[in-house]
Amino acid sequence: MPYSRPIFLVGMMGAGKTTIGRALAKVLGREFLDLDHEIEHRCGVRVAHIFDVEGEQGFRRRECSVLEECSAQPHLVLATGGGAILAPENRRILQERGVVIYLRASAEALYSRVARDRSRPLLQTPDPQGRIRELLKIREPLYEEVADIIFDTGTMPVIQVVKSLVPLLQKFEVEE
Repeated sequence: MPYSRPIFLVGMMGAGKTTIGRALAKVLGREFLDLDHEIEHRCGVRVAHIFDVEGEQGFRRRECSVLEECSAQPHLVLATGGGAILAPENRRILQERGVVIYLRASAEALYSRVARDRSRPLLQTPDPQGRIRELLKIREPLYEEVADIIFDTGTMPVIQVVKSLVPLLQKFEVEE
């Protein structure tokens, strides 16, 4: 990369932020961090447990704090949580400190990827597919607002996504 600024991946749960982020970091020779995993590591409990004990608002406070710290690291690929963009201060941090890639996928594709995952607190509802559509309707304008690059993940294999993203990132102009 012609710059050291971090690369931030945003998008809904199931968009591939962690999987694509790991592969992208490996290809670029950068460190990879998953924001949710970092929160779990620091708290010693799963995100679902934090939601149970502190509610979504408590989790979001923790998320803001950890994002503030992690986003300052150069040469990083960071997968944010799906809701990290809800807080205006997080959107500001993402836009100011790095290159933001919105990994976009349809509600149907997202549902098919997370339908069996019981560790997603926001999907513990009688209609998880409807919940994904609701969340996407609220969040998509925010993802688009912060994104420097919007990439449709579709059904493309991870390695193909990474091969497509690298030239976009190499061409991206940033002021260091």
